[in-house]
Amino acid sequence: MTQRVYLVVLLLCLGLMCPLVTGIFMDKLASKKLCADDNCVYTISLARAEEDYNAPDCRFINIKKGQLIYVYSKLVKEKDSGEFWAGSVYGEQYEDHMGTVGYFPSSLVSEQHVYQEANKTVPTTVRNLQKP
Repeated sequence: MTQRVYLVVLLLCLGLMCPLVTGIFMDKLASKKLCADDNCVYTISLARAEEDYNAPDCRFINIKKGQLIYVYSKLVKEKDSGEFWAGSVYGEQYEDHMGTVGYFPSSLVSEQHVYQEANKTVPTTVRNLQKP
């Protein structure tokens, strides 16, 4: 009886240490993006949403008509893909969403103010940053 208990505990521990990973594969939106700097951290422009947008997955952000959005990068359009920008919502009434960066269709917004040109082409893949 004691051996069975130990065996069950051992199997449970192994199962917790090696969980099965499942998920949905998401297609890459683009291989390059335009930014103001190499790390895409500086704001390019301020845009206003012309209509509501409900995010289809975790890469995107929800936007409401009239909402202001800081734009950080613009994906370089490829083949059949739409044109998407990356940004975060702006304003006190959207405080719970501020700081969340995600993609949204550029066709649903109008640029209100351009802070700087997006003239750096950066790959959308994650770079391995090494410490000196």
